[in-house]
Amino acid sequence: MTEPLSEHTADVIVVGAGPAGSTTAYYLAKAGLDVLLLEKTAFPREKVCGDGLTPRATKQLVAMGIDISEEAGWLRNKGLRIIGGGVRLQLDWPELATYPDYGLVRKRDDFDEQLARQAQKAGARLYERCNVGEPVIDDRTGRITGVHAKLGEEKTPVRFHAPLVVAADGNSSRISLAMGLHRREDRPMGVAVRTYFTSPRHDDDYLESWLELWDRRGPQDRLLPGYGWIFGMGDGTSNVGLGILNSSKAFRELDWREVLKAWCASMPEDWGYTPENMTMPIRGAALPMAFNRQPHYTKGLLLVGDAGGLVNPFNGEGIAYAMESGQIAADVIVQAHARATPAQRELALQNYPKTLKDTYGGYYTLGRAFVKLIGNPKVMKIATQRGLTHPLLMKFTLKMLANLTDPTGGDAMDRVINGLSKVAPKA
Repeated sequence: MTEPLSEHTADVIVVGAGPAGSTTAYYLAKAGLDVLLLEKTAFPREKVCGDGLTPRATKQLVAMGIDISEEAGWLRNKGLRIIGGGVRLQLDWPELATYPDYGLVRKRDDFDEQLARQAQKAGARLYERCNVGEPVIDDRTGRITGVHAKLGEEKTPVRFHAPLVVAADGNSSRISLAMGLHRREDRPMGVAVRTYFTSPRHDDDYLESWLELWDRRGPQDRLLPGYGWIFGMGDGTSNVGLGILNSSKAFRELDWREVLKAWCASMPEDWGYTPENMTMPIRGAALPMAFNRQPHYTKGLLLVGDAGGLVNPFNGEGIAYAMESGQIAADVIVQAHARATPAQRELALQNYPKTLKDTYGGYYTLGRAFVKLIGNPKVMKIATQRGLTHPLLMKFTLKMLANLTDPTGGDAMDRVINGLSKVAPKA
């Protein structure tokens, strides 16, 4: 028996139920729109991530009504410990009116499911094991009006229809590519590789960032363009990984899994970061940064999260920006949906890329300059040796890297960072 057409028709289709897609679907459903959330795998599912959430991401979870208590399995962290240049600095998250003063840690394999279930609770219709292929395009207008998909174990072909589609299908974003939106080669890309170890350091209440990443395997030690992290998971394991930028020769030359193994081998033995304590294989994923796919809205398609290259180029953080862009996209769609004519709806939708640029454009431009600088090992060496010895400068750097400032009524540091972001070109 065929299902009635209405089951496959909605106001909005969201492709991908990662943090960006689930947040978009949650806010759309909460506003009363009929939304289909299509996820290619089944929950729970694995994703490559550092699992560490800054106060920026924490704020988004609170806004969505997620229970972030320790009883619900969340581990809180107080700030960032930075190691480099022979110095070890422990910096608490800033006290701000806009963001909480703590971050969180949660494994990605059930983090994403929590958000997707919250979207479902709000009224979104979630289809798991729904592999989206080609867009359905109106020949007359060139607009996207739905998607072709294969559903379930049987891979049953299905067509879903909606006047608007949100691409939340990650870095490779097949739906964006099919609509002719390719990645910009002039924007930075990163790669994250990570694994888990059973470790006595599992209950660390600071996220740990190693600013010097040395490759000591050759005849000469080499400083690499990137950083290492150690995040205690609170469950007996540590998430240990590397974030590397593509702004250098080393990026293309090295096997980053091997670099991670070598870096772990250089750690104190009692931390337990040894092959026999590894609980997961080493896995890698791309970090699409600084608006590396544009435009963020065209012909009925909106890009959120990694699909639109929203990873912060300063620190490789993606979840906060995935969720924020999802909320921004949902707000714009809700407003557009209430307009009477197609022309008025289109005018409202064009506001989405403008809002993204106003929100992040200047800051991401500063981030792209930062990426170019730290791609140079000489600059990186001076920065770690000199910068880390100045606690006040590091406090400023933490606010800058984590994008944690009060937009109004903040301190002098907030005003400098906000000012720089305002005057930088919003490209």
